[in-house]
Amino acid sequence: MAIQTAAIGLARFDMMRGERFEHHAHREHQLVWAPAGVLMVDVDDRYWVLPPALALWIPGGVRHATIALRTSVMQGIYLDPDNCPVAWRDPTVMAVSPLARNLIEYLAGTLADDHRLHAETVLLEVLRPVVKATIELPLPVDERARDVARLLLSDPTDHRSLDELARVARSSPRTLLRLFLTETGLTFTQWRAHARLQASIALLAEGQPVARVAPQVGYATASAFVAAFRRVTGHTPAAYFSRLPTL
Repeated sequence: MAIQTAAIGLARFDMMRGERFEHHAHREHQLVWAPAGVLMVDVDDRYWVLPPALALWIPGGVRHATIALRTSVMQGIYLDPDNCPVAWRDPTVMAVSPLARNLIEYLAGTLADDHRLHAETVLLEVLRPVVKATIELPLPVDERARDVARLLLSDPTDHRSLDELARVARSSPRTLLRLFLTETGLTFTQWRAHARLQASIALLAEGQPVARVAPQVGYATASAFVAAFRRVTGHTPAAYFSRLPTL
């Protein structure tokens, strides 16, 4: 059930693994957050995986889809553009600090207008964009590179070389290198690492140990997986879930 105010509306959705909201857009800005579980959000073929420590700001009017990677609770926070004092122009990952979490839970209750206005104001003040901690995965547009991307997304343990993948895609290694860099902003090696790390998030959120997760996403050892995770996010897997927000 949604609770609407002049500035912020809240809606909570219980989602089973694999359940999704298909691509849609709405006038309001939205903050997509999972207080429990793991969500994936797709905006124009750019993918973000969100554990409970992170939320995604989606500007009003931007088409997006949301998928539950495991049994999850999605908390949608909707903000009226006419009354919202902050607005990021692009999808932006935010840290959900303990204070922000408590404020969202507080706003979901029945409040006097003055108390609600104060809580809304504080919530917008404590939202903090994060960059290093995010694992964003844009998909290439060209069908040859996209075919390779789909293969790697379907099986993170696929260790075929770029030459082998190029033959499957009826392309050349040089062309694939160029397409991944120009269309995703990542080198092919970086893109494959991001895909593997994204696949690890839902497994880690289920409580699986790093030693079990690493081979499931294509890493020979737990130490290699942890090193790659830290290199991309700036955190170990444990810290990614437990210590990202500090406010």
